[in-house]
Amino acid sequence: MDGQLDRRAELSEFLRTRRARLKPEDVGLESFGRQRRVPGLRREELAQLAGVSVAYYTRLEQGNGQNVSAEVLDSIARALRLTDAEQAHLTHLAKPKQQRRRASSGARTQQRPVRVALLQLLESIDTVPAYVTGRRSDILAWNRMAAALFGDWGKLPAAERNWARLVFLNPDYRELFIDWDQKAYDMVSFLRMDAGRHPDDPRLSALVGELSVKSDEFRRLWATHDVKEKSYGVKRMRHPLVGDLTLSFETFHLIDDEQAFVTYHAEPGSPSADALRLLASWGTDAAAAITP
Repeated sequence: MDGQLDRRAELSEFLRTRRARLKPEDVGLESFGRQRRVPGLRREELAQLAGVSVAYYTRLEQGNGQNVSAEVLDSIARALRLTDAEQAHLTHLAKPKQQRRRASSGARTQQRPVRVALLQLLESIDTVPAYVTGRRSDILAWNRMAAALFGDWGKLPAAERNWARLVFLNPDYRELFIDWDQKAYDMVSFLRMDAGRHPDDPRLSALVGELSVKSDEFRRLWATHDVKEKSYGVKRMRHPLVGDLTLSFETFHLIDDEQAFVTYHAEPGSPSADALRLLASWGTDAAAAITP
């Protein structure tokens, strides 16, 4: 996959997959016992729910969102029962911001540098794993505890410091995350969200193409068109030195959502908190336990 992602194709497939997951009874429609040749709502049923003509909705699902209004998109989002993240993704695909079209190729792909004050903050946090990510799930900066938990990303070339690459192409990360399937799903959903914001990013397109060739799991998940925002939650991990950990993570979005500050912490007094303290005491030996 070279160049840019096809925004019209992305819009078409996203709407089709969202429509396919709904049943008539989900939205209060009678199916009248008729056999359906395809899963989900028909286009005419979705158009009826959204209050638009079938022809208008058909043009949109074919990828022609150039003149669609925000009000119509809101109606379609409600009819499709979209989440907030899905509705934002639909808007990104149907009505891309004009300034992105005017940006040069270099500006579209260049990562913004991590602010010095943020780097200093990372360095000052010595008990909690923390890192900063950018577009395409690139890992831009991290502290000593993050290296102890996830491995020494500094050993990797900058182009390979990327969460999606690590999750899908590095066997150690499949072992690290106990619920690897959920981690993989989340990772692809984040990338899909990023693709909606930056469909003209050739580096993102190249990353998707590479992972689609090298990972059957990635290719299958990418085809679902599911999207999520990075937020908060709990991850279970199995570290080769300290064993099982249950850690809560928080995501703080920075600089127009292009960067995110992520922290992991354990419940005070828990075995996981003890394991984190042990990791801190291991220092560079802990970072060497996982090969990124």
